[in-house]
Amino acid sequence: MDNRISPAAREAALFGMLGALTFGAKVIMMGLPNIEPVSLLVMIFAVTFGKKALFPIYVYVLLELSLFGIGLWSAAYIYIWALLALAAWLLRHMRSPLGWAILSATFGLLFGALCTPVCLLVGGPSFALSWWLSGIPFDLTHCAGNFAITLVLFNPLRRLFSRL
Repeated sequence: MDNRISPAAREAALFGMLGALTFGAKVIMMGLPNIEPVSLLVMIFAVTFGKKALFPIYVYVLLELSLFGIGLWSAAYIYIWALLALAAWLLRHMRSPLGWAILSATFGLLFGALCTPVCLLVGGPSFALSWWLSGIPFDLTHCAGNFAITLVLFNPLRRLFSRL
């Protein structure tokens, strides 16, 4: 009997663990408002795994929904992380940690704006605008946190994940 694990099974296990790692890392940092490693990890997944990055990303999203329930943000999570992954994949040849930090910071700054299509559908233009404007202080924190985390960790994690 062949006891070797198939490449597909290895990949499924890897992506499941990476999704869980992403979720766990966010939970550990929950005491810091809108400072989290999710954006960094989504970019690393996209650069390392291409379109297969969607597997660990959506494992993360499913874990989020399981723990925190379903809200307006849930619908946004369906597309918002895929947009960041696409942007990172398009820039995958970039080597500058500063460039990656700027991408991550921009994503953090625009996070609320990227969520407004859901608010627009649910509550109309006034609701979407007020929701976005009230969240700008959190987007600024998200921007700064993403910048710092990505500047320090992007290149070391990129090297590590390229071995996976």
